[in-house]
Amino acid sequence: MKLIVLDRDGTINHDSEQYIKSPLEWKPIPGSPEAIARLTHAGWRVVVATNQSGIARGLFDMSTLNAIHAEMHRVVALAGGRIDAVFFCPHAADSNCECRKPRPGLLLEIAKRLNVGMAGVPLAGDSLRDLEAAAAVGARPLLVLTGKGRNTRATGGLPAGTEVFDDLAAIAAKLAP
Repeated sequence: MKLIVLDRDGTINHDSEQYIKSPLEWKPIPGSPEAIARLTHAGWRVVVATNQSGIARGLFDMSTLNAIHAEMHRVVALAGGRIDAVFFCPHAADSNCECRKPRPGLLLEIAKRLNVGMAGVPLAGDSLRDLEAAAAVGARPLLVLTGKGRNTRATGGLPAGTEVFDDLAAIAAKLAP
């Protein structure tokens, strides 16, 4: 099985310092839905792994998060793509949970649920915590320069082997030529 894991905010959709708190605030980065469609048509299973501490902060509830994800699925489907699953951490940064990236819990859960190893699986994200989570399970860290990606690259300290791409469309062009 060809599997790719994508961060959500800053990778698929525009991020916000105020959090994405409603389906109306979820806006795709241009070319991202089409990139997911390209990966889908090339036989990739696309899974999202995202930290969503807005739940723990009381900024939105589970039904709102589900509505946001329904909008993401709808937009991707309109472009001809499919997201097979969304895994999320609802905890606050100070909760010390195992599922909040950069810890590997979400990725280990993906591996368990899909019955796959994570070694070499591409993981695309815009933050150091995404890349560190990938490295922790032997996945292939891919940095996108959308969202916080330019700042992440400028800060340095990227895990060994991190590949850098302008956006999700550039990743899809490489993995699904």
